Amino acid sequence: MIEYRIDRRSGVATYVQIVQQTKQALRMGLLEPGDKLPAAREVVEATAVNPNTVLKAYRELEREGLVEARRGLGTFVRRSLGAAPADSPLRGELADWARRAQAAGLERDDVAALFAAVLDEHFDSTAKEQENR
Repeated sequence: MIEYRIDRRSGVATYVQIVQQTKQALRMGLLEPGDKLPAAREVVEATAVNPNTVLKAYRELEREGLVEARRGLGTFVRRSLGAAPADSPLRGELADWARRAQAAGLERDDVAALFAAVLDEHFDSTAKEQENR
């Protein structure tokens, strides 16, 4: 089961953090179709957020077709995202890289910015190449 972690200093709305973390779990294979999301009450107890915030996040996930609410039963995963299992060898390589970056003195935000820049550069150029074909 997923455990949400809310960063109140991030500047990202709490419901968006819940949506993002759920999507990340779906991409990593930590949540699969048929899995039940924690009840809103459980999320509220664990994170001290407003129940309406949790419900808003779950409604957004439902609107995107990722989960479905079943009256009296809870909210269940309908479909997964991506294909990056949590035990992928690439995860280990990325973890090694992150350790080296930290040892080199980079802060978390520096690493995130560097990684995002490389992703943008790679995936933007790949998309352009495919468009030109």
